[in-house]
Formats: sequence, C-alpha cells, structure tokens
Amino acid sequence: MASYQRAIKPVIPGALIAVLIALAAQFISEHYGAPAMLMALLFGIALNFLSKDEKTKDGIAFTSSMVLRAGVALLGARVSVDMATSLGLTTLAIVVGSLIATIIFGMTIARFLGHGPRFAFLSAGAVAICGASAAIAISAILPRDERTQERLIFTVAGVTVLSTIAMIAYPIIADMLDFDDRLAGVFLGSTIHDVAQVVGAGFSVSNSTGETATVVKLVRVSMLAPIIFCAVLVIRRLNVGEEDSAHRPPLVPWFVAGFVLLAGLNSIGLFPELISDFLAEASGWALLTAIAAVGVRTSLESVFQVGGRAIALIVLETLFLGVLIVALLHFLAPVQ
Repeated sequence: MASYQRAIKPVIPGALIAVLIALAAQFISEHYGAPAMLMALLFGIALNFLSKDEKTKDGIAFTSSMVLRAGVALLGARVSVDMATSLGLTTLAIVVGSLIATIIFGMTIARFLGHGPRFAFLSAGAVAICGASAAIAISAILPRDERTQERLIFTVAGVTVLSTIAMIAYPIIADMLDFDDRLAGVFLGSTIHDVAQVVGAGFSVSNSTGETATVVKLVRVSMLAPIIFCAVLVIRRLNVGEEDSAHRPPLVPWFVAGFVLLAGLNSIGLFPELISDFLAEASGWALLTAIAAVGVRTSLESVFQVGGRAIALIVLETLFLGVLIVALLHFLAPVQ
C-alpha cells in the first residue's frame, strides 16, 4: 500500500490540473459553441509553465500518455459489426476506400511539401479516420523525437478547426448538390473529421441525415485499430527512427487491443445501452483531459515553427477527401 501511494501521489496534482482544464474547455464548448478539443489545447498551452513544475510535471506526463491511450481504447465501445453492415456494401466500400485513398494521398503529397513520413501519416490518418482521436492514437505508436509533441498539437488543432468549418459549410454543399437525406448523411459522415461535428452537421439537416452521418462516422472510427496495426507492422519492419529493436512498438499496443476487445463485446450485445453510453462518455472525457495535458507540455513557439506547409498539407488532405467522396457518391450512389 505504501509503494502504491508513493507511485500515485506525485501524479495527482498534474492530473488534477488537466482535469480542470478539460472541465473549463467543456464548459466553454457547451455554453458558447467552441470546439472542446481546441479549447483544451489552447488552455493547456497557456499553462505550459506547469509542465516544468516539480509538483505537476509527473501528473501532466502521465495524463498525456496513459490517460490518452485509455481514452483511445474506450472508443471501441462506440462501434460494432452491426453498425457497419447496416450501411450496405456500396456505402461501406466508399467509406473504407476513401479513407485508405486519403492516407495514401497524404503520404504521397507530403514529400512535395517537405514533410517526412511521421507528420504525413499523422495528418493523413487524422483527416481520414476520426480527427483528434485518430491523431492521438497514431502519435502514440509513431517513433518519438524532439518534435513529436508539436506535430500532435498542430494536427489536433488543424483538424479541429477544419472540422468546425466543415460542420457549417458541408450541409450547405450537400444541399447545393441535391443530396437526399441518406446521401447527405454519407457525405457528412465520410468527410467531417470529428464525431461531435459530424453529429452537429448531420442533425442540422434532418434526423435521418444525422443518424446516417453518425453511423458512417463510427465506421470510420472502427478503422482506427486496423490502420494502427498495419502502421505498427511497417514501423517494426523498417525500424523507423529506432536503433534498438527493443524499443520498437509492440505488435499490438495495449490500447489497440482494448479498442478491439470493447468493439467485439459491443458487437455481440454484451453491453447494455447504458454501459455503452457510459464508456463512450468516459472515452470523450479521457481524450479531452489527455489533450489538455498534451497542451500543457507544448510551448506556443514550437507550434508556430511547424509552418505554412503543414497547414497546406492538412487543407489539401481535407479537400481531397471531400472531392473524392462527392465523386464516389455521384457515380456509385448507395441505395437503401
């Protein structure tokens, strides 16, 4: 018990700071409509000095790593096999195919903008899969260097801002394209980065559009585990950035295994709706708290050093995904 207390006590002050930041960000989000993730990032960056304080640095580090991974694992409670099959094979092919194509596009075009494979995969994965949540998960398995934190912060901020813009603009575009409720739902769920913005955009059109958009988005979330598994295989094979193979990421990171386990349990109906909703809510709070801690560990100066080419890359990836989905829906319009 004494050793347990010695391990936990140093973590509490920093963890509580991250929780308070998350609560403040959520309050601003609920009362003023600002994206909670973005607010948590900005509030955290403003308190960067706490990452060097002896009383809080251990808790901040713990929250930005272990709590982050736990939040990703809990995301699995949101998805199920039935959710994917309910869309139909054509819609499913559009969603998965566009996701893979966006990652390939991002990895390819990043070279022409002077970015390495780490930022390319981080940004493309965030755009293609599920915004900030995907960025957090992907960053956790990439080989670390001195720019890991700033790349993550920039990507989370970038996809959150673009997702908020899309939440406003994409329903207008769907109307201009004469999409019916189902097609509009597929379009919004396939192109907007973050789950919250997908829900907001979808239900602003109609209840039917909102329900379809949410299911499509959660299918994209379910792709997080296989994409990360494939990335780990590539990293282990290439030994990217690591001289000692003992430091390579495990073949199946524990948070990916947790994600798959919860998704599997949810698929067989083991979780009552109340439990599933609770785990999904816990995931949201864990990720919000973790991103607040990541913000505290990041200086504003380092974020600005990422540069305009990084902005261009995320914008191009977002535009590519949007245009691709519109083209696929035009030629392969899914039917009920």
